[in-house]
Amino acid sequence: MTDTLLIQRTLDGDARAYAALVERYRARAARYALRMLGDPDDAEEALQDAFLRAYRSLDRCETPERFGSWLFSILINRCRTSGARVTRRARTFVRDEASVLGAADHHPAERSAWREEIDRALAQLDKDQREAFLLKHVEELSYEEMSELTGVGVSALKMRVKRACDRLRELLQEVYSA
Repeated sequence: MTDTLLIQRTLDGDARAYAALVERYRARAARYALRMLGDPDDAEEALQDAFLRAYRSLDRCETPERFGSWLFSILINRCRTSGARVTRRARTFVRDEASVLGAADHHPAERSAWREEIDRALAQLDKDQREAFLLKHVEELSYEEMSELTGVGVSALKMRVKRACDRLRELLQEVYSA
């Protein structure tokens, strides 16, 4: 069933239709929230809030065929709000487990240490750079999609991603050289 049809059925009172939308987008949205916020409880709270806000505003979804993008923009805003609280509590950020493991084909203890260094490096990025980096290199969105979701111009996003990559390279080089 298409998103458009599921939205129409939800608006007509079929709660199972919205459950199908949640099931369709939950894994990807949860992955992003966890990477941005670092704490499973904070990520789950942001995720639940995003789905609830989307449900309450479903009649205002102007392009039902792009429900996934619309939901993601709500989630990004919820993570930004939650991220500000998390930063004050000085939490670290989580990264894509598969990418980290693929980056270090050494002893498990070395992989674990490298993973911790990547966590530290990601946590040291400016929040805007971290968000742009994760959307581009982990979620694999185009710059146009990123711009639509965040409300930030493409050239600014390209600069944020470049600066994030440069900074991560610098931070991880310091660890590697030590």
